[in-house]
Amino acid sequence: MTVGRTFLRSVLVMAAFAGGLQAAFADEWRTTSSLIGESKYGNNFQRYDYVNPDAPKGGTLNLVVLGTFDSFNPYIVQGSPAAGFTQFGGGLLYDTLMEQATDEGSVSHPLIADAYKHPDDYSSATYRLDPRARWHDGQPITTDDVIWSFQVLKANSPMYSRYFENVTDAVAISDREVEFHFSQKGNRELPKIIGDLVVLPKHWWEGTDANGKKRDVTRPTLEPPLGSAAYKIASFKPGSEIIWQRVPDYWAAKLPVKIGRENFDTQRFSYFLDDNAAWQAFTKGGLDDIKPENSSRRWNTAYNFPAVQAGDVIKKEFKTASPEPMQAFMLNTRRPLFRDRLVRAALTYPLDFESMNRTLFFGSNTRTSSYFQGTELASSGLPQGKELEILEQYRDKLPPEIFTQEFKLPVYDSPQAERKYLKTAVDLFAKAGWVIKGGKMVNAKTGEPFKFEILGWNDTDQVLSSPYIANLRKIGVDATLRLIDQTQYVNRVNNFDFDVTISQLGQSDSPGNEQRDFWSSKAADTPGSRNYAGIKNPVVDALVDRVIFATDRDDLVAATHALDRVLLWNYYVVPQHHRSVVWMAYWNKFGIPEKQPAYSGVDQNSWWIDADKEKALAAKYKSGN
Repeated sequence: MTVGRTFLRSVLVMAAFAGGLQAAFADEWRTTSSLIGESKYGNNFQRYDYVNPDAPKGGTLNLVVLGTFDSFNPYIVQGSPAAGFTQFGGGLLYDTLMEQATDEGSVSHPLIADAYKHPDDYSSATYRLDPRARWHDGQPITTDDVIWSFQVLKANSPMYSRYFENVTDAVAISDREVEFHFSQKGNRELPKIIGDLVVLPKHWWEGTDANGKKRDVTRPTLEPPLGSAAYKIASFKPGSEIIWQRVPDYWAAKLPVKIGRENFDTQRFSYFLDDNAAWQAFTKGGLDDIKPENSSRRWNTAYNFPAVQAGDVIKKEFKTASPEPMQAFMLNTRRPLFRDRLVRAALTYPLDFESMNRTLFFGSNTRTSSYFQGTELASSGLPQGKELEILEQYRDKLPPEIFTQEFKLPVYDSPQAERKYLKTAVDLFAKAGWVIKGGKMVNAKTGEPFKFEILGWNDTDQVLSSPYIANLRKIGVDATLRLIDQTQYVNRVNNFDFDVTISQLGQSDSPGNEQRDFWSSKAADTPGSRNYAGIKNPVVDALVDRVIFATDRDDLVAATHALDRVLLWNYYVVPQHHRSVVWMAYWNKFGIPEKQPAYSGVDQNSWWIDADKEKALAAKYKSGN
């Protein structure tokens, strides 16, 4: 997942994945897990090499969040979880069995579990718990907690349900060891990603609240849950603010993954309903200390307020080496309007990325042309070798262009390009039974207009949609944008109640079980899944399984190329763009390690409050200077 941009590759690693290291260590205890070879730290991981191990603890991190919240239970479809909770992983409150590395791809290090092992046929995985692991109430984290968490999450969380689809059960084989059984052999990813399991406190969730009412893990709640991680909820105002306090006796504070990290004593999240109000809060200081920036226009034109000019707010660009997400207009094929592939192809051509990049994005973006952009897993050219062998099995069920044409998106590189590509779109519509009459695109048989709504929730959605809508109207397509508040937006997207929406799908260097949540027929009917397009394609289902059960790295690359190509040629989305950097602006109150993890770009958890800087800022801005 989210499942996160946390995977890296190397030539040595390829050979390892192909059979060497994985088989050599099968059924032996390992303290670090990797899908593509040995970690750069080997078997002696002491701490991340970029952190300051002596970083001081203390101070308050102030952050702003858009929207609102009404739940402290992020693992169900109902409700909007508060900041600090995540749908996948433990967030600020819970620990997972192992923790995904911030500076390497497909690597995890010990957390609740201090080691794991699996047999060479990948039919199961056993995790051994660290005897020091504790809940905030002092009770030990037990195998019962692990087993109960697995059962609850698989039953109630769409993400974990797809992720662990081939995990049949979990059983305790000792006081410290839990064995997970798999329904199929040969899934090389599954033993490792069991480590992503978030562990919940069974005794707390099965207990009663202050009013004597039995708690229900399948329902939203605003009762602060018991946790195990570095923070716990200190206070909150429903829907508007939540404050997290660092746990002073956190059991894992001295584990390698935590050294030099999680340094803020307090994290305060303030909610705003409007992006402009949130921006003003950042410029004034005090409510928002760090602003990840996604708007090219704002990054290039708006960071000229007094605090920036005085050097009190710093702009910085962090380069990343991780795969780029597929950001796109997601076409909901559950709607009859988008079920025809020719129609979906036609909708691709009116997007003039080049003009948008020049006039709106200051030339800072790159067009996304693969679901696995930035990795060797992205398809290119024509299929050949093993990929071609895989695709040949489904030739009669695939678009014929897959075998004869390289997939290319339109490039608006000349004044004549718009006319050319809009004509291509009209021709494709005509083949699908749609014609222009009276300036409107209508169904040739019924006269029904081609009309749809793009669902969004912020100003960025408007920036992305407006030029596209304008070009669609030139060919008679009646597209509109509807902006709603974030809570409504999340609920509608979770229930697939939209025609088109803008979203991102992040990938890794080692795709596997999460692909079911993105593309499978089953996920298309599961509220809360990330199959936004509603894809129900038997070939895609088969290729997802082919990826999951790849026999080695070469096989994985070929299978992923095939999946990528089939998804692209079916035009389930209209791709937008990506940027291989993270833009961040922050008030100059932090100590920051000189080096940040190249893979993820930035690890905010490795920062700390510089007390002298914070005091100087407070004095300066309180006095109005």
